[in-house]
Amino acid sequence: MARKGILSTALSSPAASAPGPKPKMMPRGAVGALQSSLSKLQESAVQEIDPALIDDAGYEDRLGIDGAAQNQLIESLQTYGQQVPVLLRPHPKAPGRFEIVYGRRRLKALRELGLPVKAMVRQLDDHALVMAQGQENTSRLDLSFIEKASFAAQLQEDGYDRPTIAAALSIDLPMVSRMLKVGTAFTLPFLRLIGSAPGIGRDRWMTLVKLFEDPGARGRAVAYSNTPDFLTHDSDGRFEAVLKRAQDAHTAAKPAPAPAPAKPRPLPGCNGAAVAGIKTTAKGITLTISGKDAPGFDAWFDTHAEEIMAELHGRWQQDQPEQPED
Repeated sequence: MARKGILSTALSSPAASAPGPKPKMMPRGAVGALQSSLSKLQESAVQEIDPALIDDAGYEDRLGIDGAAQNQLIESLQTYGQQVPVLLRPHPKAPGRFEIVYGRRRLKALRELGLPVKAMVRQLDDHALVMAQGQENTSRLDLSFIEKASFAAQLQEDGYDRPTIAAALSIDLPMVSRMLKVGTAFTLPFLRLIGSAPGIGRDRWMTLVKLFEDPGARGRAVAYSNTPDFLTHDSDGRFEAVLKRAQDAHTAAKPAPAPAPAKPRPLPGCNGAAVAGIKTTAKGITLTISGKDAPGFDAWFDTHAEEIMAELHGRWQQDQPEQPED
């Protein structure tokens, strides 16, 4: 009975039975939607990040940075400030740090100026990073053909299939094939040495690809790219220089052209006019007497050829140095 009374008292207690406001539990779907909205707002917000906290990520989409263009960018940022934010993602392995997705030139310039980086921070996995970087590349007018081809080759090397590469660069599959044929023909260090080569299109690069099928042509071109003279050219000039070296290697194997045949020189007679022609070759001497130059002289020479030759040969023997006696 006692146990029953205790339970009855508790159940009949005014405090227990008095109605009161019940806490409202937000549905799980609504909480998820709110968190998603907050995340989107945070991703859209532009933050100022210390450049020392930003590491490199993604793929190399620029083959060297043009010094004059970079100086112009630094002057613009110094005068007008950073107008376009870069895109970052939280570092997947280092809490509190970030990785850059695109905006490397702006990041480099802001580091030199000692200014914070205005950035949008988004949660991106590796695949999303590739798509974001690639689509940003397609909106640039200053990326050259070889920079895009090299970017495609880097994606393929890391295992991305061709449809993904096509989507990242907003190109069709046939263009992916053409870009990969060029991008995979050269090593990335070699392309860094040449640079972006903005004035060189696909056809000229394909010419170099075909020349590089010859190991000798490739060796000469790569060897020249490591010389001090190579660095005196601008990027387009460096391409032309290695192309010339590759072509030199290609043409060096061709046989030398045959020398032009020797022409006869005239032999004058007693009056100074030409009465014959003589031609000297490796095989000997040819004497030609034309009936037109001295009519009848050809027939007379034919009659007296033996005695003329005997006389000339005798004179030649007289001109020879005497041999010493034993």
